Amino acid sequence: MSAGEETASAPGAGVDPRHILIIGAGPGLGAAVARRFARERFRVTLAGRREEPLAALATELRASGATVDTVLADAGDQPAFRGRLQAWAQTDAPGVVVYNAALVTRDIILNADTEYLQAAFSVDVLGAVAAAQVFTPAMVGAGAGTFLTTGGGPGLHAEPAHATLSIGKAALRAVTSMLHDELAPKNVHASIVTVAGDIAAGTAFAPDRIAEVYWRLHRQPASEWRWETVFEG
Repeated sequence: MSAGEETASAPGAGVDPRHILIIGAGPGLGAAVARRFARERFRVTLAGRREEPLAALATELRASGATVDTVLADAGDQPAFRGRLQAWAQTDAPGVVVYNAALVTRDIILNADTEYLQAAFSVDVLGAVAAAQVFTPAMVGAGAGTFLTTGGGPGLHAEPAHATLSIGKAALRAVTSMLHDELAPKNVHASIVTVAGDIAAGTAFAPDRIAEVYWRLHRQPASEWRWETVFEG
């Protein structure tokens, strides 16, 4: 377990240790992580920029008996995104946050204009920074919490055909490494799961297989914490 849940649930702690917020809760890995934690009777909040996918996943999870909320939040609009997270944190701070949002598209660096680069960086990196700034202070105050991000192979080895994703995932690794160094001494687990392959059902990179890593990291004793886990199938 990434931190003592009994400590986090102490009176006045302000954090629900059995509440997970998944930012970027799409139909692939985000949904798989939601299902994995729901199986453990976690309350789940799904955040994303499109209502229909969130509603469909929420309906599925509720049918299995899970308690689920949804939040519309677009990391591409940083002021609104941060404001939405802050409003949520004031009323219902989660003990586990997963930042899974990314702009996944084929592009090359020589054709990417400044506005496009800024929009991609907001989703791939700045959204994670905002989420950490909003939610981890309460975890520190509670003496427990888990903050996980989703990395990718382009963050390890830049791919010219996925230029902005390569920039974003490399920067996200740096952000998560710094978060780990700052938060681990305060009993908050920050780590990145770097998925070194294409996520697809029925393969070695099936979403359900990768979701097990997120659950394991949350349950991991502090003596085993590392800032990065590379999933290679």
